[in-house]
Amino acid sequence: MSHGHELWWLLVWACVAWYSTITIYISVKGCFDIKEMLERLKRDHEKQDDNDR
Repeated sequence: MSHGHELWWLLVWACVAWYSTITIYISVKGCFDIKEMLERLKRDHEKQDDNDR
């Protein structure tokens, strides 16, 4: 490989690694956010049911 090909190969894999890292981070953070949101909705729904009685 010439120096140009090595540079592009390295740049492509650096972008793939960066994109993968960001995607995994957002996925994990999103799962925790969704779990928290569902728990909060459940608490609010139970609180509303108690107030309706």
